Amino acid sequence: MRYLSLLVLLFLASYASAQKNVIDKIIAVVGEEIVLKSDIENQFLHEQSQGLVNSSSDSRTRILENLLVQKLLVAQAKIDSITVTDTEVENALNSQLEQYVQHIGSRERLETYFGKSYEDIKNEMRTPLREQMITQRMQSKIVDNVRVTPSEVRYFYRKFNKDSLPEVPDKYEIQQIVIKPRISDTEKERIRNRLREFREEILAGKQTFNTLAVLYSEDPGSAAKGGELGYQTKSALAPAFAEAAFSLKPGRVSKIVETEFGFHILQYIDRQGDKVNVRHILLRPRISDEERQEAIQHLDTVLTYIHKGEATFEEAAAYFSMDKKTRNNGGLIFNEEDADSKLPRETIEGEMARQVNKLKVGEISSPFLDQTRTGEEYKVIKIKAYYPSNTANLDDDWISFENGLKSKKQQEVLDKW
Repeated sequence: MRYLSLLVLLFLASYASAQKNVIDKIIAVVGEEIVLKSDIENQFLHEQSQGLVNSSSDSRTRILENLLVQKLLVAQAKIDSITVTDTEVENALNSQLEQYVQHIGSRERLETYFGKSYEDIKNEMRTPLREQMITQRMQSKIVDNVRVTPSEVRYFYRKFNKDSLPEVPDKYEIQQIVIKPRISDTEKERIRNRLREFREEILAGKQTFNTLAVLYSEDPGSAAKGGELGYQTKSALAPAFAEAAFSLKPGRVSKIVETEFGFHILQYIDRQGDKVNVRHILLRPRISDEERQEAIQHLDTVLTYIHKGEATFEEAAAYFSMDKKTRNNGGLIFNEEDADSKLPRETIEGEMARQVNKLKVGEISSPFLDQTRTGEEYKVIKIKAYYPSNTANLDDDWISFENGLKSKKQQEVLDKW
């Protein structure tokens, strides 16, 4: 990409001279990939509508350069057999369009804004979005081996002009003890029987897996798509689910699988390398008021042990908490994106946020209900530490500087590529 700036200037000059006379024009060719005049204008209009650009040619130069980089990466991805599936594209496309609709108010307003039907908008977005996803996957491959050392992080920090260091928002370290309501054997058997009925109907050819998933699956992310999850790695799936998914044969339907999300049956669709694509039907057990009250009483008992000094919060978390990710760390919650235990205030949501706002450092909450993607959980939390807004420094914000340096090195690798 070292010659890219010169190429952009040459292509932009050609583009500008022909802009008034051509409805659409090929501005650049990268391998088998092309950049059209309409690609530049559509992106320019999109950014202009967001207040991100003005009418200067510099904006179009930047857009063209970004598009050329994207086309280069897409061309290389073809050589390296890096792809995204139709399902992955459709999932991302539907999600992005839903965000647009929520932002603008309705599908009708979206159609008015773009001056075309919803389906036309969707069809025009599909190819650019696919290329964007392929680009991101190719970039990930290029920078996969980038690492940073502690000495590099310290040197990176020392190079900062201290007056230019950013302000870091309030952060908390939070510990939790989680109790999940006990599901009765009767309710579990009811769910299993229902899934057995589904499986028998599918195997007998009385119903399709897709239809039953649309009608009955309680996974909001996949039900509307006939239960299809798209290509997933083993590590991205719950262990029991992954074991079933990767052992299925083409067209086969699994036996019932129990995970932290509920009970499932799976149907094999396809496999590509270390990824598998399956459909699933998820049913969640119903929780009775009695079982909810039992969970609260369990937490009250745990709190009594702590307040009487019979156990520390950390000991109680290790012994009683049902959350596998935190119980062995004294209940300490980590941000899954960067593995940092210091959680910015704005990332704490729902009932957890309301509880945090009521507590001081060292205080423990009363039991409360937290709705998570795995279902109902009852929790008590403790504020382990509070970090008020401050100028970024290495002692308090090591992970932020480490991630910043890693991003910088990754960009340098991409630029050299």
